[in-house]
Amino acid sequence: MSTAVVHNVGMTNVEMGDAGMSSRVRLRLTRRGRVVLTLLAALPIVIGAFVFALNGGGAAASGEQTHATFHYVTVQSGDSLWSVASRLAPNADPRDVIADLVSLNGLSSAVVTPGQQLAIPAQYDK
Repeated sequence: MSTAVVHNVGMTNVEMGDAGMSSRVRLRLTRRGRVVLTLLAALPIVIGAFVFALNGGGAAASGEQTHATFHYVTVQSGDSLWSVASRLAPNADPRDVIADLVSLNGLSSAVVTPGQQLAIPAQYDK
């Protein structure tokens, strides 16, 4: 058995015709390729819909207004939150009262100054 090898040595693209390098390759998508491309294009939309669905039910402002009235206690010289809490609720744990005072008044620390007014939580108001 013999094998014949043919080389196109010295031929230009014009001489080679359609079999040469000048022919254009046309991309054809299979059905599976179209499905994959469609899924990749739809993925950001689906992710956006999920994010919107999770965060879309946020708080809505209503026209109703509630008016909360607070009673205040003024810190005297030598007072601490512990002494104020003990005066407000002598039968309660002062640590719980202090935590409520700090939370309600937005205090960054447990340090109070004379003359400072503290709002009293409703459960300790007499």
